[in-house]
Amino acid sequence: MTDDLTEDAPLFPTPPLAEQERMVEAMLFASAEPVTLADMAARMPHGCDPAAALATLTRRYDGRGVQIARVGDAYALRTAPDLGFLMRREVSEQRKLSRAAIETLAIIAYHQPVTRAEIEEIRGVQVSRGTIDQLLELEWIRLGRRRMTPGRPVTFVVTEGFLDHFGLETARDLPGIKELRAAGLLDSRRLGDDGEDAEAGETETGQPELFDSEGGGE
Repeated sequence: MTDDLTEDAPLFPTPPLAEQERMVEAMLFASAEPVTLADMAARMPHGCDPAAALATLTRRYDGRGVQIARVGDAYALRTAPDLGFLMRREVSEQRKLSRAAIETLAIIAYHQPVTRAEIEEIRGVQVSRGTIDQLLELEWIRLGRRRMTPGRPVTFVVTEGFLDHFGLETARDLPGIKELRAAGLLDSRRLGDDGEDAEAGETETGQPELFDSEGGGE
């Protein structure tokens, strides 16, 4: 008797797209961290298309109080941006990021991948090991690739946790110089007559203020 089944044939039929949407929704709802398409595919039955299910689910959430947000290469359920004020609470923070940590974080965000020596060159002062350790513990930065230069220094980049905290899809979504000045986050006294920076490297000046109101534990 000839067996028509092959080794690659699924034991069960692929769930319909509506059921796949429910699976994706359940994973996003239950996960404390953003979920990648690869993670979804690994959990879903054979033959499922998490990308298609996610696309249709995203459209269903459009305009609702909860939306599907992209965080780097992953996805998460997040409160609609215009309703964020409902979730805010006024709390007194006992400890905040130090000024050095804020400046270091801003430099890494705007110049990644960047080495410790490059951070020190931009800030003009030495960066302590404690400052870097603090940002690593917060999981807002991580180690990047080593530079192919003498000593092969390690580089630092921001994490998806940093992007998620500040509501960014990628680091390219960070506000630019003109946006920061328009929001009052940069001192405009060094702005040249032609509308450009009066000095090279001014992209760092004032940028740490972007993170002052979001300071975490030290």
